[in-house]
Amino acid sequence: MPYTTLLWLRNDLRIADNPALRAALGRGGTVVAIHLNETDPSLRQRGAASRWWLHQSLNSLADNLAKRGIRLETLEGPAEATVVAAVARHGAQAVVWNRRYAPAEREIDAAIKQRLTDDGISATSYPGNVLVEPFDIETKAGFPYGVFTPFWNALRARDIAAPIATPEGGSPLVPQTVDRAYRTPAWARKLAQHWSIGEAPARERLMAFLDGDVATYPERRDFPADASTSKLSPHLAFGEISARQVWHAARMQMDRAPERSEALQKFLSELAWRDFHIHQLYHRPDIATVPMQPRFAALEWRTSANDLRAWQRGETGIPIVDAGMRELWETGFMQNRVRMLVASLLTKNLLLDWRLGEAWFWDCLVDADEASNPGNWQWVAGCGNDAAPYFRIFNPVTQAEKFDPDGSYVRRWAPEPRTPIVDLKASRERALAAFGAV
Repeated sequence: MPYTTLLWLRNDLRIADNPALRAALGRGGTVVAIHLNETDPSLRQRGAASRWWLHQSLNSLADNLAKRGIRLETLEGPAEATVVAAVARHGAQAVVWNRRYAPAEREIDAAIKQRLTDDGISATSYPGNVLVEPFDIETKAGFPYGVFTPFWNALRARDIAAPIATPEGGSPLVPQTVDRAYRTPAWARKLAQHWSIGEAPARERLMAFLDGDVATYPERRDFPADASTSKLSPHLAFGEISARQVWHAARMQMDRAPERSEALQKFLSELAWRDFHIHQLYHRPDIATVPMQPRFAALEWRTSANDLRAWQRGETGIPIVDAGMRELWETGFMQNRVRMLVASLLTKNLLLDWRLGEAWFWDCLVDADEASNPGNWQWVAGCGNDAAPYFRIFNPVTQAEKFDPDGSYVRRWAPEPRTPIVDLKASRERALAAFGAV
């Protein structure tokens, strides 16, 4: 019987710097790739925008794999039963995958590895899409990092593993189309006009950014009307490009253009911020539902369906907040400064539970990430492990004056004036009292 390896792809939808793919091809014989829509109840199901992106990304990946003689199967069902069935169907002697780091995912992967091993099937995992795996970095006292700055200092002192080369494959197959669509609502289809999806567009976006806008990144990254950020986050979330590829491309740019070193260091610190959230995800209970600072579990949030709906629809009467929420609905994306402003308005001025906002972002963002999305929401809400102090409440009016001084961003997304649904000064005092109580 010919040797067959099953390659289980998850958030690593690329050919280059894919350790599991390289290992599968290195074993010789036949490689079959699978991607699962996992229905395990312990896993967080993807939001609508993510499902739309995933389907396009899988089609792009299927073409790239076919060129290397590998067919991609898209499957659905509980992870363990579905993987075991795929092994039996293909007569596979080995299964390989790249690691993921959420608690529920790790439990599933460990159970599958044990099941396969018991059945006499080789099961091997490899480093996931991180700069440093979360169990490989710790404080001098041997504990997980809880504050970003020392984490960043420790990480940048490390030798980050170099990306591995794009592997050669077998005889090309006929290009295929992934027909198993992830159930995507009609509203998400408009996102196609704003994004190019797949491994090649991810590389092109990275190189265009490093050759251009990175030069002004520290000064202009907070101005939402500018196209001055990399917009790599969705490509990273789906693993169309790896964090290691981004890191080393930026480091090479430092060597070529030393005058950009400071700007590139700032960019790399934001890449490390992504790793920091994965670090929190790995070492803590579910950060999408549990405050990292336990005392905030006692905070008394308001309940207002009308206020939540106004926030979701971009109808709060706070211009830059409304602009951000409408940009999100239209494009599946929002610039980081505006993300902080809309999150601050929801959790502080409206005093609505941060988990409501996190869930809305989870459904609407093309870059929805199970570590960064809740991690950033907890940061703004003040309950995160390395959080902005609870008494830091962004003033969206003065922030707009500073970062959208000519109003071009607001005019593009929310040009019509509205009456504010909340008084910023009074609601700030209410939030200080509520947060101060815990």
